[in-house]
Amino acid sequence: MELIGDMSFINLVANASLLVQLVMGLLLLVSLMSWWYIFLKLFAVRSAVKQSREFEDAFWSNPNLAALYQQANNRGRRDIGALERIFSAGFAEFIKLKKTHGVDSAAVMDGTRRAMRAKYQREVDHLESHLSFLATVGSVSPYVGLLGTVWGIMNAFRGLSNVGQATLAHVAPGIAEALVATAMGLFAAIPAVVAYNRYVHDVTRLSSRFESFIEEFSNVLQRQP
Repeated sequence: MELIGDMSFINLVANASLLVQLVMGLLLLVSLMSWWYIFLKLFAVRSAVKQSREFEDAFWSNPNLAALYQQANNRGRRDIGALERIFSAGFAEFIKLKKTHGVDSAAVMDGTRRAMRAKYQREVDHLESHLSFLATVGSVSPYVGLLGTVWGIMNAFRGLSNVGQATLAHVAPGIAEALVATAMGLFAAIPAVVAYNRYVHDVTRLSSRFESFIEEFSNVLQRQP
């Protein structure tokens, strides 16, 4: 084991064993990826909430469903929110089934709900994308860091076998570099866990909002002539 006079973070990482350096590098990469997904999901969820609120206001203030549907089509799928896409899928299916001869009202509404449910599931799946990665980082990173810590401490004590008299100066650098791996594991895990819990809550609220709209929109369609 090499004695390290400078106990700075850079020196601890530079003088760590190869396995500990690989663990630190992996944790750094995972941490950067998780922060990328955290900010990506932050903007996606905020946009979904804002667009849903705006469309609900437009929906309840405008009784002309055909006009709302036409506006959604004119703007394009990428420029409208998840709730508006659910509305468009349901209204398009409703119009198609209404024009089909021999289809009764119950079948029309059943087909409309199925179309909205299918679109709802795709939208929720999109909102939940990358959340499993954050959950994995939050649960696994501390153990990966612990692996680096255990290996570093093993190296530190193994180095004592080549030293006649063991002192703190001999063992401290190895233990310090090992503990850096644990710190990096926690640094990667804590933001991922916090973000995962927050976004799961937000997506659950949005999905409940979508389901409520599907039921309310179905009731509106049932009253259509």
